[in-house]
Amino acid sequence: MAENKDPIFQIQRVYLKEASLEQPNSPAILLEQEQPTVDIQLGVNAAPVGEGVFEVMVTATVQTKIKDKTVFLVEATQAGIFELRNLPQEQMGPILGIACPQIVYPYLRGNVADLIQRGGFPPVHLSEINFQAMYEQQQSAQAAQAAQAEPAPAQ
Repeated sequence: MAENKDPIFQIQRVYLKEASLEQPNSPAILLEQEQPTVDIQLGVNAAPVGEGVFEVMVTATVQTKIKDKTVFLVEATQAGIFELRNLPQEQMGPILGIACPQIVYPYLRGNVADLIQRGGFPPVHLSEINFQAMYEQQQSAQAAQAAQAEPAPAQ
């Protein structure tokens, strides 16, 4: 019997891998009238977990501060397990760095907003992300680092 060589891209599971909410300066900070500043950091990571199976994680860190004091800090990682088989190698990076995060990210957005709201704050809604631009920026940065790491040609 011939082995199936059709390309396979399947979502096995999407899950909340990690979530935390810290309010280190409560309750005093909650009485402040000043508007807090909000800093949001996002990251994407992919790793193989088996043959043709990958875990893709999107991480968000949301920190709000008034002056130099933290109002709240939320860190959350949403992950997905994806089966990718019989795909050209040059497509693997964009699929793991663009397509998979686009699937996982809406779940992360909902969980972060919910966690913040459950902490007693108005929800912070993470904005839409262009994962293609983010991926291309990472690729450019890696290429620039690799070019800097190469020794200069001897004269």
